Amino acid sequence: MWAGGARAIIPDEEGRLLLVRHSHEGRDIWMPPGGGIEEGEDAARAAAREVLEETGLIVEIGPLIWHVEALPRGKGRRFVNFFLAKIVGGAAALGADPELDAAHAVLRELRFFSREDADALPRVYPPMLREEVWAVVERGGPVSDVFRIREDCYEKKGGSCG
Repeated sequence: MWAGGARAIIPDEEGRLLLVRHSHEGRDIWMPPGGGIEEGEDAARAAAREVLEETGLIVEIGPLIWHVEALPRGKGRRFVNFFLAKIVGGAAALGADPELDAAHAVLRELRFFSREDADALPRVYPPMLREEVWAVVERGGPVSDVFRIREDCYEKKGGSCG
């Protein structure tokens, strides 16, 4: 069975990207806002809902830029769709994950990053945030094939894809 997720790549008017710092299994990772697709919801609606929950921003979901599949050992099949999005309302503030109580919260920080600042981050997901995302933002859509496989899920011993 596949578990699906959706995330939004959100540039601001200065071309910086909005990222959220999550804390998982004792380590921090920066990623675009997003989360799981709920029953009866499509990926674009899930991305918009998750952005609002995590950031307080209302976004217009644009084109699909990446579809990333992962087959981590022992965790089932997963995919995440990444969409380009545009801010149309709200105010940026760190939100919460309604499925988790305060003791289990994973959201830690919310910030817009320039390319240079994002490059300096020790952990980002997906890895395309290091290079390709900047061409995507400049172009306003995908710059290559949107389908990706998380190769590290196959190669890492223990199947860690986190």
